[in-house]
Amino acid sequence: MQYVKLISAEDKLVIALYGEIDSAVSDDFYAQVSAIYNHDKKDIVFDCSALTFIDSTTLGTFVKIFKHLKQDGHTFSLKNVQQRIKKLFQICALDTIMEID
Repeated sequence: MQYVKLISAEDKLVIALYGEIDSAVSDDFYAQVSAIYNHDKKDIVFDCSALTFIDSTTLGTFVKIFKHLKQDGHTFSLKNVQQRIKKLFQICALDTIMEID
């Protein structure tokens, strides 16, 4: 199943996230994002307006993506994040190192 969709590759890679991304699909999620990024290494903007659920495994996957991009000198941000998902990032203090709108 597709959880990510490349929306734009102009200035930055804009990737829309969909549905529920949890431990059962986090490896697929990471593989899809990695494939997009490895094809065109740029900063990433995740549009989370259609993202309805994540779990702690997915938080770890975001950290893994964050570290990979940082090593390459790139960044990522999360936009249109639903409040209950944003709260997970805040509880883990990830909002202090990641740009979350």
